[in-house]
Amino acid sequence: MEILNRKVNFDYEIIDTYETGLVLTGTEIKSIRLGKCNLKDSYAIIKNNEMFILNMHISHYEQGNRFNHDETRTRKLLMHKKEILKLRDKLEIEGFTLVPIKLYFKGSKAKLLIGLAKGKKNYDKRESIKKKDIERQIAKELKAI
Repeated sequence: MEILNRKVNFDYEIIDTYETGLVLTGTEIKSIRLGKCNLKDSYAIIKNNEMFILNMHISHYEQGNRFNHDETRTRKLLMHKKEILKLRDKLEIEGFTLVPIKLYFKGSKAKLLIGLAKGKKNYDKRESIKKKDIERQIAKELKAI
C-alpha cells in the first residue's frame, strides 16, 4: 500500500529526499492500511529541534468508535537529531520547504518520504506541462509504429 502526493512534482522542484517514521495512533494506522489518507496540502516543519507534519488528512476509522483520532492533527516525524539539525539550517538559509512525497509501509512500520523542495514559478510549471505533452506524443507515435 502506497499513498502518493501527485501534485508535488508539479508544484515543487525536489532537491533531496529523506525517509522518516511517523508517530501514529491505532485508528490512524488502520485507516492508512485501508488507503484513506491524503498528502495533498500537507508540509513538514521543524520546531524545537523536532520535526512535525501539518495538514496530513487521515480519515476516521469506521470501527474506531470513541477512540477515533482528529483527522488533521499535527503528527511527529521520527528522524535522527543530526539530520534534523542539517535540514533546519538548509530551511533557514536557502528558503527551501519540506513536502511529503509518499507514505508507505516498510515491514509493519509506516514511513513517510519527505522532500527538500523549492517552489516552482508559473513559467516552470508551463515547462513541466510541455515536457509531459511531448513525452506523451512520442510514446503515442512509438506505439503506432
